[in-house]
Amino acid sequence: MFASLNVIMKMYAKITEFEEHHQLMAKYAKLLSHPARLAIIQLLAQKNTCISGDIANELPLSRTTVSQHLQELKNAGLIKGTIEGLTICYCLNMTELQKMKQIFDTFLDINIKNQNC
Repeated sequence: MFASLNVIMKMYAKITEFEEHHQLMAKYAKLLSHPARLAIIQLLAQKNTCISGDIANELPLSRTTVSQHLQELKNAGLIKGTIEGLTICYCLNMTELQKMKQIFDTFLDINIKNQNC
């Protein structure tokens, strides 16, 4: 058990040796790798703001599962949540989304333009 933990710790320690923009891209890619999170972002973009219960009604997931995905998105800064009475109103954090877009755009522009195939 401890041997596998040591391997995991070494693997994560290596992450910091990469350039910051690669680390950020990996963070965003991991965050967006679940279809529920993509659906939540799209839903928030369409509705402008949502209450967590409404989001759960729109997805084929339980409220608990939706809440976990909302928390992941909030922890990463891609969405904001404000408490309004007994509910939480979520919306997109456009500043962070623009930052993510810029990082991916820059990466893709550089790497696509340099292809000779």
